[in-house]
Parts: sequence; C-alpha cells; structure tokens
Amino acid sequence: MTNSQLTPGIVAGRLRAEDYARNFSDIAPRFDPHEARVAADRCYFCHDAPCMTACPTSIDIPLFIRQIATSTPEAAAKTIFDQNILGGMCARVCPTETLCEEACVREVAEGKPVEIGRLQRFATDTLMSKDTHPYARGKATGKTVAVVGAGPAGLAAAHRLAMKGHDVVIYDARPKAGGLNEYGIASYKTPGGFAQAEVDWLLKIGGIKLGTGRSLGRDLTLDALREDHDAVLLACGLAGVNALGAEGEDLGNVLDAVEFIAGLRQTEDKSTLPIGRDVVVIGGGMTAVDAAVQSKLLGAENVTIVYRRGPEKMSASGHEQDLATAAGVRIVHNAAPVRVIGNGAAREVEFAYTEDAPGGLTLKDETFRLKADQVMKAIGQSLDSAPEMLKLDGRKIAVTGTGRTSVPGVWAAGDCAAGGDDLTVTAVAEGRDAAEDIHASLTS
Repeated sequence: MTNSQLTPGIVAGRLRAEDYARNFSDIAPRFDPHEARVAADRCYFCHDAPCMTACPTSIDIPLFIRQIATSTPEAAAKTIFDQNILGGMCARVCPTETLCEEACVREVAEGKPVEIGRLQRFATDTLMSKDTHPYARGKATGKTVAVVGAGPAGLAAAHRLAMKGHDVVIYDARPKAGGLNEYGIASYKTPGGFAQAEVDWLLKIGGIKLGTGRSLGRDLTLDALREDHDAVLLACGLAGVNALGAEGEDLGNVLDAVEFIAGLRQTEDKSTLPIGRDVVVIGGGMTAVDAAVQSKLLGAENVTIVYRRGPEKMSASGHEQDLATAAGVRIVHNAAPVRVIGNGAAREVEFAYTEDAPGGLTLKDETFRLKADQVMKAIGQSLDSAPEMLKLDGRKIAVTGTGRTSVPGVWAAGDCAAGGDDLTVTAVAEGRDAAEDIHASLTS
C-alpha cells in the first residue's frame, strides 16, 4: 500500500491552472530602466558606505548604484561581478533586509532603505542578456584544479580559477549544476530557469569542464583527485539530513524539506505535485519558510511552521517570516516534536512546549498535537561523509585562512566548510577567496 493510499488527503491538482501560474510567478519582478534610475537616485553614495561593509562579497554598492543612475547598467553589473560572479542569483535570494539594506543610511534614518537587491538584479540581468561574457581566461598556466560541488562556492571558485588561466574540472553528484541555487530555493524566487541560465552564462569564460552525476566517496576518491590534479577544492555542500529525534519519524509522508523543494523546482507542471490538506514544517530557517509557503501555494489548506525557540532566534529573517504569514502559514514558536503519530503514515505530530533558558533548551510536560498528513523536516543538514584523512570541526570540514584543510593541496569552501553562515552570498565569497589562495599557491 502506498503512502497516498494510507493518506488519501494528499492529492495533486488542488488549484486551477491560472492559480498555479500566478502563485509561482516572480515574487519581485525586475525594475524597468526608469524605475531603476528613480530607485538609484535615493542613494546618498556614502564615502564610508555601511552597506558595502555589510556585504559578504564586499561589492562597491555606491559605485554600482551611481552607474545605474548615470544610465550605464552594464558597467554597474561589471562592478558587481568583479566581486560576486553569481550576483544575479544573490540579487534574488540574498536576505538583503538583514545585510546591505539593513545597514543602509536611509533605513536607519527613515525605515526605508535603498532597494539594493532589486537594483543589483536590474544591472546583472541587463549584462547577462548580452551575447558576450565580460571576462576572458588568463594565460594558460598548465595547472589543473578539481572542484567537487557545482553549487555557489564551487562555481565562483571555478570561474575565478579560469580567469587566472587554470584548467578546472567541476564534479557534482546531481544531474544538473547549480547546487542549492538549482535545487534548494523557492521556485517563485527564481522562475524561468534562471539558475541554469546563470550556470551556462558563467561557463562561457571557457576552461571549465563539468562532470555531473559523480560524487565524492562513490565515484571519486580524494587520493585520486589529488593525484590527477594540482589542487582540489571541496565545495560539496551538506547532503546529510538531520534527524528529528522524535518517535515515529520513519513513518510515511515524513519528508526532507530540501528534497521536497528540489522536486518542486524540477517539475514544470506544478499541478501534478501532490500536497496534503494539513502540512506541518519543523524548523526555523529559510528552508522551512520556502517549504511552508510553497505548500500553501500548491493548495494545502492548513500549513504550520513549528520552531523550538522564539521568533528572534529564527534564522529566517523577519521579512521571510512576514512572507510566510502573508501566504497564510501559521508559525508556532517554543515547541519541539516528540512523536509522529500514524498507522504506516503520519496523521498527527505531538509537540512539547519548550523553555529556552541560559542552561539550554528544556521540554515542558505540557504537550499538544497538530493534524498532519505531511510532515517536513527543515532542521538543518550535515556533512554526509568526508574522507578520513580530513580533520573535521564538528560536523564540517576544518579550515584555516581562506579554506585550507588539514590535507596539503586540498581546500574547502561553502556550506561543507566550518565557519560560514550557510548563505549563498557567503558561499560565493568563500569560493572566490579559496580560488585566490589556490592560485597563489600554484604560482608561488
């Protein structure tokens, strides 16, 4: 008996065709040229710009906004791409409300920042629509670098290494490149196949070979990569799924939220996707919000996010939380799952109220239940596996400086490396900086 038979409330086609089209359309359409110039004119072009300091990739934000204001968006895009080659994606998915826009002088003075993210998208989209690529390969060095992982960190590193004249081979376990940009972000943030278009655009620099469907530990070994290449960068992300630690979590219809989002991203006809009447998402980050909102957009009647701590501890920004509640998602704080209840498939989830004290999180005796024909786990991921020779820092690869691991000739960047904050823009910065260090090592 299948899970859908065990839970008849999970069905596809809950909405009309026009509803799916509207629900999964672009959440923040790009500016037209006039709108961009008006938005750019609000910038004070600060000399010591706090927005630039708040950007993990240190984009010269006042400069690129001034270039938009003077009707040279291609030059603005080049300013962005010099620091962040995935500036197009970051313009769509970065939590600008807690980074550059939160630091904006106008936000501090008026509560209304310059719309930096949308201006960045306008500039990068303008340049990416051209047939040419703004960068050329450097003089060939004769060195080859293996990059394991075609997500933001791996792609940024590969592009920077190609600019330096090195030959790069990117390996990725998935059938498509892009990492979480392709598989892990809400569809309404990057509609129209933008993630793949960005990969194709980035590869135009040349000198980068892409080998998909190959993973470290199954098809590749670190020893072989070190033998075949002059340097290795591990940018393989986090594939392991953290367990709830609750009784019954192995029941049917208890899903990994990242895989739910990935399946949704790879399905063109959203009406074919089954969704339950009552969906419970456990977690407090961006993945939890993306899974919950998209469940609602697929036609789920009741969607609830449950987070074990208070709203101020959620890693999803206030903007993302507001987006969820505006979509009709209920958010319950200070509760942790203790049991998934059902006969073969989930029917309810029992939660205990929590107390977040200085000594740590404790469960109270008082409990409650939520009806759930689908339960989604969004409580973070961990490193699936790592070669034994690598030193770990907790559940990630230990690194020093700009990504050097404990093994000579091997670097790590992005979510798999210790120290980051699991943001696309941070992964790009780490990949870029690791590439610079690899280049310095190979040419010293």
